[in-house]
Amino acid sequence: MSADLQQQFVSDMLTESYEGLDRYDRAILDLEQGTADTEKLNDIFRVVHTLKGTAGCLGFHRIEKISHVGENILDALRNGTLAATPAIAAALLRLSDGLRSSLQTIASTGRDDTGPNHDVLIAELSALRNAEPHLAPIAVLVEPEVTLQEPTGVAAAAAEPATADAGWGLFDTPSPTGATPTPFAPKETSPNPVSVAQAAAPITATTVRVDVALLDKLMNLVGELVLSRNQLIQLAQSRRPRPEAVADLSQRLNLVTTELQEGVMKTRMQPIGNVWGKFSRVVRDIAHELGKSVRLETIGSETELDRTIVEAIRDPLTHIIRNSVDHGIESPEKRAQSGKPREGHILMRAYHEGGQVIIEIIDDGAGIDLARVKQKAVERGLISGEESSRLGERETINLIFLPGFSTAAQITNVSGRGVGMDVVKTNIEKIGGSVDVHSTFGQGTTLKIKIPLTLAIVPALIVRAGGERFAIPQVSLLELVRLEGTAAAVALEKVYDAPVFRLRGNLLPLVFLHRELKLPGPTTADSAINIVVLQADGRMFGLVVEEVCDTEEIVVKPLGKHLKGLPMFAGATIMGDGRVALILDAFGLAQHSRVLNEHNERARSNRGASTAAVSSTPRTSLLIFSLPGRNRLALPLEQAARLEEFTHDKIEHSGSREAVQYRGKIMPLIRLANYLGGASKSASDSATLQVIVYRRAEQTFGLVVGEIHDIIDEVLEIQSGSEAPGILGAAVLQGKITDLVDVPGLLRAAGIMESKAA
Repeated sequence: MSADLQQQFVSDMLTESYEGLDRYDRAILDLEQGTADTEKLNDIFRVVHTLKGTAGCLGFHRIEKISHVGENILDALRNGTLAATPAIAAALLRLSDGLRSSLQTIASTGRDDTGPNHDVLIAELSALRNAEPHLAPIAVLVEPEVTLQEPTGVAAAAAEPATADAGWGLFDTPSPTGATPTPFAPKETSPNPVSVAQAAAPITATTVRVDVALLDKLMNLVGELVLSRNQLIQLAQSRRPRPEAVADLSQRLNLVTTELQEGVMKTRMQPIGNVWGKFSRVVRDIAHELGKSVRLETIGSETELDRTIVEAIRDPLTHIIRNSVDHGIESPEKRAQSGKPREGHILMRAYHEGGQVIIEIIDDGAGIDLARVKQKAVERGLISGEESSRLGERETINLIFLPGFSTAAQITNVSGRGVGMDVVKTNIEKIGGSVDVHSTFGQGTTLKIKIPLTLAIVPALIVRAGGERFAIPQVSLLELVRLEGTAAAVALEKVYDAPVFRLRGNLLPLVFLHRELKLPGPTTADSAINIVVLQADGRMFGLVVEEVCDTEEIVVKPLGKHLKGLPMFAGATIMGDGRVALILDAFGLAQHSRVLNEHNERARSNRGASTAAVSSTPRTSLLIFSLPGRNRLALPLEQAARLEEFTHDKIEHSGSREAVQYRGKIMPLIRLANYLGGASKSASDSATLQVIVYRRAEQTFGLVVGEIHDIIDEVLEIQSGSEAPGILGAAVLQGKITDLVDVPGLLRAAGIMESKAA
């Protein structure tokens, strides 16, 4: 066998073994809780049996030996000759740790005989296998008292105190060192151990599985792309290409490229269950160490997102789960005294919403004691006593994200060193996400994470400042404001010498992009002010730019080494004209300009007297628009996924319905004027169609309106008004009577069943 072929076999073994051991851990946890069935036992028996056989063929005899002993126990369990006990379940979990440790040794050194010795575990497994079959079956979750070797893998993480330098490596097993003879059979020439490690380790982290049907589709699209290329070459060689031929070829290239982009993106998509499938084991180990009983439930594990995002959120989610078990869930005794079940419950839920992935971690524990949080923050010198007295509920909860913050009374193996939630927040915001916490003292805590689907290709707003173009990812964009004439002259105010703009009663801190990047100021005499309203750390600020150019999907490229230290930039992209544009990082820009400090937070929260009286009344964000003959219509902003403009040549037909191609899909168009009435003038009289993109579950519709006027935030009191179909009622908004549009009713009136859209 050649060395290259042997390396490929080792790489394949590592990839398949890690996947199999993930299933193994989940099945053993079910066995410990008494919910494992014969099918699961058969599956994990095959996992260990296959690992034993493959390791033996490749000369990894230490893995072969320990796998053989574990295989004997699993065979006895599935045949019913051995009853499952807490001791057996715990020992089988330690078998998983031992196998992972040996696999990591192989990935690092190419050998399995340089890592920890498994003789003690082998002896324990053998003793359990030879025990009498009438042992009591599992009835309670009890950690057996057994003297073992040094723990490895996840068990080592739970047993070893976390240090401030550990960071996100708390669950990593150090790579063993040392050198012993090659594990490969003598009947072959052993490859260089270093080359095996280099070949195996990256594959275990980067290999993805792709459906054959998707590969076939991509191959067909590449064929279409080749045909379009040939046509383009032929067209370029003609002296006078016909304009209509260029337009047709351009449309074809656009369609093929869009479909190819969507297909390639799907090859990178992975279910989030690949990340949190391991958390059941983490919860079990930490709960046992702390003397707690905790059950982890997951919903939406099939939710897909880009593999780069999957890897980026692994460590933050791990720390959040550890915190939920340690800080959130009370001891069984305290829960019983509070009238709660003795077993704590943690729910992890994931779903798609508005082009993002939402992850919620919900526990039914003690919640966050706001008074204690303030007290600990003052004790640690993070805030002053005077500052703590002015903090509201949201600001107090956000103190847990400060570096060095912890409410733990003493340092334990799990927590108490103040390392964690600040890093969680930083790592999630680095990928364009956000973290929000809600808690009710005594009832539980909900932590909500919003993250983008992918970082490779993102929709962005292109702006100009100082003669240069910049891209702003739309995940950070809230709205655009343009002020002209006298409005621009009086719009800017100052609070504590900081420029602000009063946006619907709130003082919005402003950042002038050309000043922040030390670029030349505007060279034109245009007195208009363009404000891009961004969100960072859950707060808004306005970025003043010279010009808002357009929106487009950009390909994100990493920054060079000389720019990586600049927090204002998240990457770079190449524009259509071949020039490079830097991608702005909203959070980094806000930090660099200091608009999120306490000084500007006071300015932002300062409200006018007219809004103070109704500050406690719930307010609704509404989109105000008009139709020909109907000047005031509104719908809740949460129902509008995006606002778009389409030229008339983009309109096609799907059956009898108007539609446009939108982000690789067909989006039906619904002209509201046809259902809500109005003047005879139609939207076709204007150069472009103003479209509100309405998303219902996975289906997207385009609501064609006359003109979009404003986004407002007001107290909504619906009163009886027009009884026309598609109208919910009327409300007085901005001092004018405004009809509220019933979008689901319009979908029904348009012949689109609501159940079909849901």
